[in-house]
Amino acid sequence: MFATIAPFSFTAWRKRLGWVRSHLIPWSAVFASVLVLTGYVTGATIGGITGGPASALAVASPTTKATASEIGPHPTTQGFAEIVKAVRPAIVNITVTKIRTHSPELERSPNFPPFEFGPNWSDRDPFDMPPRGPLPPRSTGMGSGVLVSSEGYVVTNHHVVDGAAEVTVTLLDKRVFTGQVIGTDPQTDLAVVKIEGSNLPAIPWGDSDTLEVGDYVLAIGNPFGLHATVTQGIVSALGRGGMGITEYEDFIQTDAAINPGNSGGALVNMRGELVGINTAILSRTGGYQGIGFAIPASLGKPVYDSLVATGRVVRGYLGVSIQAVTPDLARAFHVDRPAGALVTEVKPSSPAAEAGLSPGDIITRYDGRSITDPRDLQRAVTQTPVGTSVVLTVVRDGQSRELTAVIGEHPSTQRLAQAQDADEHARLAGVHVEPLTPRRARYYGIEKGTEGVVVTAVKPGSPADQAGLAPGDVIREVNRIPIHSLEDYRRALSTPPPNHAILLLIQRRGTALFLSVNV
Repeated sequence: MFATIAPFSFTAWRKRLGWVRSHLIPWSAVFASVLVLTGYVTGATIGGITGGPASALAVASPTTKATASEIGPHPTTQGFAEIVKAVRPAIVNITVTKIRTHSPELERSPNFPPFEFGPNWSDRDPFDMPPRGPLPPRSTGMGSGVLVSSEGYVVTNHHVVDGAAEVTVTLLDKRVFTGQVIGTDPQTDLAVVKIEGSNLPAIPWGDSDTLEVGDYVLAIGNPFGLHATVTQGIVSALGRGGMGITEYEDFIQTDAAINPGNSGGALVNMRGELVGINTAILSRTGGYQGIGFAIPASLGKPVYDSLVATGRVVRGYLGVSIQAVTPDLARAFHVDRPAGALVTEVKPSSPAAEAGLSPGDIITRYDGRSITDPRDLQRAVTQTPVGTSVVLTVVRDGQSRELTAVIGEHPSTQRLAQAQDADEHARLAGVHVEPLTPRRARYYGIEKGTEGVVVTAVKPGSPADQAGLAPGDVIREVNRIPIHSLEDYRRALSTPPPNHAILLLIQRRGTALFLSVNV
């Protein structure tokens, strides 16, 4: 009910649960935190959770840091204190500010749509009551981040900084910095923020592939604004996928307590190394219920490296559609066991087509690495540098053979780069739009049947930002020309606008309105 992201329902049992990104916490929720606490003490039942800023915690020197070799693999009589001393100073609080321009059409009223989960949840009242009056021009929320370099690079979640006009990073020693978003990757829900400072603490990346179910882990972040809170648990499962949280999923599941505000925080092993970025929880209430998910370092580190180097993520591409090998399919395709990735389609002119792959082939090894399921192949391919020659071991008609493929660049990253370049030089500068897919419609809470292109980013201070355009808006018309696709949008912008202004018809939370953007 309170500050949470949309529950994603997939099966009957999941309908009773909700996927909750441990998201930013709106400052307006501080008073609700008091009520939740009061309700607990008096025995009243509170149907939701929320949080807000807390008083300053005791500080720890960022220069006090134990090396990995000094930290034992198991807790001692002092618990996990040595590990916490080493890593806690590198956990940062991220405060994000979004700036909006509103019109009278968007004022709240008793007929305003009921509380809806999604990226605009921080605009809602924490008590789920729609108050009268206009929405505030500034909305502020909080999340977590991890310093992974003494040069000031902070890893966090994409959904923490998405659409941010201002990013403020606060360290445990109370130093405050202005953060610059270096790049984000919605497909893994990762982002990198840069701060400029000296004597910055940092956590080393660990090898998440060495984790085993049952290993101790610590989750450190800022739940409800409580800076650098430490919780302990174990690795409950590895390789969780198919959740519908992100496009590329290989989550570490843990029972360490993760709550709203923990997004972007650290999951740490017993050597004080970063093995995961806390991202989401599975919950009926929106709060901790023993099931949390972290992006593994094996997935996060390559994304981080690419964002720091280029500002975007370049992924490898093979050009096949694949599915899991079930026991029945294993018998039908004459393989010994249900493992590997079954090729169902080969894209024309793709690296797979050039290598000679065919539908019905089962890929069992990728450049010497065993492939047990489609996620193994997906991760291996996307992390392979473009232009790399790899050897594929496939089973075809019951016989094993080897094929050689040269990995290309994933078309989605090419299209993103081209779109960013085109948008940067378009008349509607500073605005990035994407096709309105079902996934994006669910994420932004857009009604079924809506046509147009969805705004995913607006450069702060740009003419479009000043006119009030915001991420999540659907552009339905440009200068009275209907927009059904990205091509329509670009075609409409190719015509010089009259009076040096672009007239947009947009849809926002089910309401249509016109905006005029000076160019």
